[in-house]
Amino acid sequence: MKLIYTGKTKDVYELEDGNYLLKFKDDCTGENGVFDPGANSVGLTICGVGKAGLRLTKFFFEKLREQGIPTHYIDANIDEATMTVKPATVFGQGLEVICRYRAVGSFLRRYGKYVEEGQPLDAFVEVTLKDDGRGDPPITDDALDMLGILTLQEYQVLKDLTKQIGAIVKEELAKKGLELYDIKFEFGRVGETGQIALIDEISGGNMRAYKNGVCAEPLELEQLMLEE
Repeated sequence: MKLIYTGKTKDVYELEDGNYLLKFKDDCTGENGVFDPGANSVGLTICGVGKAGLRLTKFFFEKLREQGIPTHYIDANIDEATMTVKPATVFGQGLEVICRYRAVGSFLRRYGKYVEEGQPLDAFVEVTLKDDGRGDPPITDDALDMLGILTLQEYQVLKDLTKQIGAIVKEELAKKGLELYDIKFEFGRVGETGQIALIDEISGGNMRAYKNGVCAEPLELEQLMLEE
């Protein structure tokens, strides 16, 4: 294997067969030791959170596969905290796509004059550029098109997939008494046709889910979701 990228929460290796291996780490995004899925830096390390994130990712990606939703997922090895995925090309230098069901996090910080904390949102889809130095700035569909990052038609596919996947995750969380406030996805072009597909992960590290009004930490979320 060849290490090709070291990320905040995962390392990426190139395999001999052309696929890739994601190695999940125990690092979480946040600030001053407080977990925050919208943060741009590693703020804390939680022992076991890498495998916990992979278990949830495996659960959700296999659920999506059953429903015919395209992803880069091939399989996962929980013991080694690794996931094998198909090669994918990101949009531009990478996008993050957030689906928001309640006003919290950066949405509340930006629009606090117009919303109250926790105010319901109708699966609001927001796209940001992956650019730590500029604080992952939000970008509109028109700007994405004008800058050649993706077309308006591709944006609509992205938006529709985001709402569809978000609804599936929200429904699964609700079965365990959890409410999804927001969730962050990444997408790329996969295969010879360049099909738009979900990439990266779906774990407690990239969502805010609340139980009885309290935000569940990544390890707790995995335990609540996958307990028998």
